[in-house]
Amino acid sequence: MTTPSPLDLASVHHIAIICSDYAVSKAFYTEVLGLEIIREVHRVERESYKLDLAVNGHYVIELFSFPSPPPRPSRPEAQGLRHLAFAVADLDEATRRLAAHGVAYEPIRVDEFTDRRFTFFADPDGLPLELYEVA
Repeated sequence: MTTPSPLDLASVHHIAIICSDYAVSKAFYTEVLGLEIIREVHRVERESYKLDLAVNGHYVIELFSFPSPPPRPSRPEAQGLRHLAFAVADLDEATRRLAAHGVAYEPIRVDEFTDRRFTFFADPDGLPLELYEVA
């Protein structure tokens, strides 16, 4: 018996996030993080919104709302998705902008393997997010 070939994946297509308060999360992802709205759909039959968001023109996140979604553990060490990381050119400027929006972030750390700086913060539902300096 031969081992089947692995899938030929091209890239990550998108990340889906279910939020508890659509208006708050929409404002956070667009006004605080600066993601661009590609499309917003209200799905009446599901009492749900779906917001397609992009980073630098690349489709990245689907933000969903549903009536009364159950909570999920979201600390980085909980089982499941650990965190979502965004690349930034200037971490100091990015954290200044987070602070200007009233978003708290952890002390900046340095990745011991890459010597790159990073920090963690949370979205309105406590989903752990990371800013990772790439320049």
